[in-house]
Amino acid sequence: MTEYTKPLPVMEGLVREFYGRCQKEDLHFQKCTSCDAFRHVPREMCPECNSFEWQWVRSTGRGTVYTWVVVNRALHPAFSRDAPYADVVVEMEEGVRLLSTVVDCTPDELEIGMPLELTYDAVTEDITLPRFKRRG
Repeated sequence: MTEYTKPLPVMEGLVREFYGRCQKEDLHFQKCTSCDAFRHVPREMCPECNSFEWQWVRSTGRGTVYTWVVVNRALHPAFSRDAPYADVVVEMEEGVRLLSTVVDCTPDELEIGMPLELTYDAVTEDITLPRFKRRG
């Protein structure tokens, strides 16, 4: 594996739990056990009802393109070779939105509502990132 030089999540608390599941290629989101609302990014309190009661629930891994932005000039030097690239907001079937990338198409091929499915990218020995590819 080549050295991964891009910024990585800080592996603490609930973020560590989220990415620990991704490392096992098992995407989960938090779900409030009081109001049944899914949430992402991981946090202790439900933004809908303020409950502290929740559980991890496995995602279907399916979603659609909600929106994206094309980066033509990277603001961080580690991303400069990738430009132009698209950061994509994926609306998951569970209703949460996840910032990621689509690995099998160029930015000009993206469309709002494009069906996507989850894939994984083991970028280091300890961190696997959720990515997406076109579904169907």
